[in-house]
Amino acid sequence: MAHFVLRLIPPRPTFAQDMNAEERAIMAAHAQYWQPQIQAGNMVIFGPVLDQTGSWGLAVLEAEGEEAALALTSEDPAVTSGLAHYEAGRMLAGFVRPSGS
Repeated sequence: MAHFVLRLIPPRPTFAQDMNAEERAIMAAHAQYWQPQIQAGNMVIFGPVLDQTGSWGLAVLEAEGEEAALALTSEDPAVTSGLAHYEAGRMLAGFVRPSGS
């Protein structure tokens, strides 16, 4: 298994603060889409980030390989709707704290 850092790039830097109703519905579907990966323990962390560039989404995903990770991102409702896109990178090494820490 490998770990992948996924950065969800929204349509604008202020997206997290000013989503309209349609965008909010797409993002709800986006969160629901990833629930099976969260429940299975394949998602190390998942959620929105605010920094000096604005807002974007972060996920660290454990997957069999790059093809599997990218297949998951390509079916995300945020992507299939055209609302957002991903940047992805494979971690060369990683250390994950034990569960419950």
